[in-house]
Amino acid sequence: MEAEKVKRYLESSATIDGDKLPSKFFESLIMHGLRVELIETNRVVCSFKVTPRLLNEGNYLHSGAVATFVDIVSSAAIYTAGGTFAGASVEINISFMDAAYADVSIAPAFIL
Repeated sequence: MEAEKVKRYLESSATIDGDKLPSKFFESLIMHGLRVELIETNRVVCSFKVTPRLLNEGNYLHSGAVATFVDIVSSAAIYTAGGTFAGASVEINISFMDAAYADVSIAPAFIL
């Protein structure tokens, strides 16, 4: 898949209309506001601002949101390498170095 198509996929967001939740609602909830800073073969660098919708009860970025973000963006990195199907993640190992609070911008890189 070409880089521009991958970028459009990552940056697209859904809207919520009343009580009906759109298809892939959870992904849209997590990925809304994502910006692709750099995309090239085998590498994707994104950024997003931590918003209140992604906070846990401790008022920092929920680890489930981080895991979903990692899963989706790392799949996009597979597509940039010519993969046609990312499949399902079997294992994701995330080491948290510090908490991210509301209004903090983060920019993780995914390199294959």
